[in-house]
Amino acid sequence: MSKELNEIQKTLKARSNAAAKAAHEKFVPGSEERLYGVRTPVLNDLAKQYKTGGFDLVTELWRAGALEEKILALKILGRIAKKDPEQSLKIIQLFAKNIGNWAVCDAMGMQALKPIVKTHQKEIFELARKYNHSKDFWQRRLSLVLVEWYTRVKALHPEIKKLAANLENDEEYYVRKAVVWIRKNFAKGK
Repeated sequence: MSKELNEIQKTLKARSNAAAKAAHEKFVPGSEERLYGVRTPVLNDLAKQYKTGGFDLVTELWRAGALEEKILALKILGRIAKKDPEQSLKIIQLFAKNIGNWAVCDAMGMQALKPIVKTHQKEIFELARKYNHSKDFWQRRLSLVLVEWYTRVKALHPEIKKLAANLENDEEYYVRKAVVWIRKNFAKGK
């Protein structure tokens, strides 16, 4: 265990509280094995503080496995993705094999790659198309979350609508919810 991970885990333990844990358990049901019960502002502060840990810390946090550790890994990745976009995309593909809830899925799709959405649109859409047909329903949700930012680009609407149409009758609630989210973005005229 790195010094940084040890420090982060001590902070997460110290900043945890029962109310935050109960809120996470209620609003973020899923298969995360551990949960500290730490609020988002604490994670945002840690992401700023530890962004210099780089891709190694991102991977170490993800492997540590608690909900907050995974979200923190994705927040840090979002701060460093521009340094090596190809490495960032590889990490997302590795992490996408182990998504356990909507919070991790959405952080992965909306925060981790946000710095490279303009420069790596082609690669992000390739991932979206790949995950759109996955047997893993979190990957299917991720296929839409990855392209959510692009709903503000009218020229990309047909491709995004095709991804959403493929999942509109999905058996999984969280996938259908992502379809509704994308459609609301279009209705708002984003």
